Order: sequence, then structure tokens, then C-alpha cells
Amino acid sequence: MSADKPLALVTGASSGIGFELAKQLAERGFDLVVNAEDSARLRQAAEQFRAAGARVEVVRADLRVREETEALFATAVSLGRPLDVVALNAGVGRGGAFADTDLEDELEIVDLNVRSTVHLAKLVVRDMVARDAGRVLVTSSIASTTPGSFQAVYNASKSFLQSFTEALRNELKDTGITVTSLMPGPTETDFFHRADMDDTKVGRQDKDDPAQVARQGLDALLSGKPKLVAGSLRTKAQGVAGKVLPDTAKAEAHRKMAEPGSGDSGSTG
Repeated sequence: MSADKPLALVTGASSGIGFELAKQLAERGFDLVVNAEDSARLRQAAEQFRAAGARVEVVRADLRVREETEALFATAVSLGRPLDVVALNAGVGRGGAFADTDLEDELEIVDLNVRSTVHLAKLVVRDMVARDAGRVLVTSSIASTTPGSFQAVYNASKSFLQSFTEALRNELKDTGITVTSLMPGPTETDFFHRADMDDTKVGRQDKDDPAQVARQGLDALLSGKPKLVAGSLRTKAQGVAGKVLPDTAKAEAHRKMAEPGSGDSGSTG
């Protein structure tokens, strides 16, 4: 890799919002270090990033594993170039009643969404502080503002990320480092299928375009904004409503969208 272009690291880059973040960063003149667990899809995605003009370093890693998170960062450092942008995007969800879901599935959410993000952020932020430069984007969610009935652990993980990101931004406000929280709503990705939520109202409703979400998120990141509810006007309206509705009302509304079977024909929710 030459050093004539800025360098970005994107996790969860093989599909969905992460794929679009990486692709659009390539289109904006960045070289890339991209990560995902699915090596075949990641290699296919990397070809599209290269077609957009980027030099691409592909790192297959399961970020739930501490050593693999360390290896991802070590690979980025080994390129001998500063990380100008880091998009901490990898995440997973699981739908269903907490009493019924598998504990290992819930702990996977904690390990990937929370622990690995904190781990990689620790490595990245220390490096950026030493240089007094860099931009960090954390994919939180509009779900971070709502008690997530039938997605209890997932929404809680996003609430953690939202608080964590805003705290980091405050700590670093007098430095050359910016931290931005990206808060999408339901987006057209593999998320709901992988979360076993195909039979829910939210799983079946029309969803936002991941390319739009990524574009808005990168615009916010590169202009130094603290956070952005990204996506359609409907999602932005939900973000506004979430600021005024009580938690009990938000939890009930979430229940009607996420309860298993709520999307079945004739369901009253």
C-alpha cells in the first residue's frame, strides 16, 4: 500500500451498512482495511472496493475472540500508515422472549456488539491520541433509545454503545480526534433474518436503504458531527418521537413490532 491516500478500517464490511461504509469510503478516496467473519463474502466485497479505486487489505477475523481482534489491529498497524478513519460497525442481534432465547446467543451479542467494540476502540483511540488525529464512527442504532421488548439484549447493547460513544467524544473534545455515533433504524440488510425475526412486523416492514444510511453517516463523520439518526424521513421522525415518549410507551411500541408472530397475516400484535 502506498501512503498517498488516507486509510480507513471498517469492521463488518462484507454486507449491509458495513459494506456500504467501506464502498463509499473507497469512492471518497480512501484505502481500506476491511474485516468480517465470513471470508468468502468479504473477499467478494473487497473486489468491489478495489473496483471503486481503493487498495484493500482483507482481514478475516471473529471479533468475539480477543486474539483475533488484536490481530486485526496489528495488521492495520503493520501497513505503516495512520488510520485516518475507523468504522466500528460489526454487530449481531437476536429476537425472541428473553426467557426463551439461548444464553449463548445473547452472550454473543454482548461479546461482539459491546466487548469487541470496546477492545478495538481502546487500541484505535490510544493510537489516535498519540498522533492527535483521527475520526471514529460507531454504529449504534435508533434502538439505543428504546427498551427493546423481545430484543432485550440487543437494544441494551446499543444503549451501551451510544453512551460509550458520547462519553468518548466528550473526553476527546479538545483533541484532533472526532467520535460520531451512527444511529440507523430498520435497514435492508441480513440483520432481521439472522436474528430469527422474519415473522415479526419489523422484520416484514419496508426498511431503509443501507447506501443512504452509510452516506449520511459518512457525511456526519467527516464533518465532525456527534451523532446522526440516519435513513428515511420515517426513521428520523421516530428519532424525534423517541426523545419525548416515556420508556413504558416505547417498550410497548417495540413489543408490537418485535414480538414473534407479530408479522403473521391477521395478527393483532
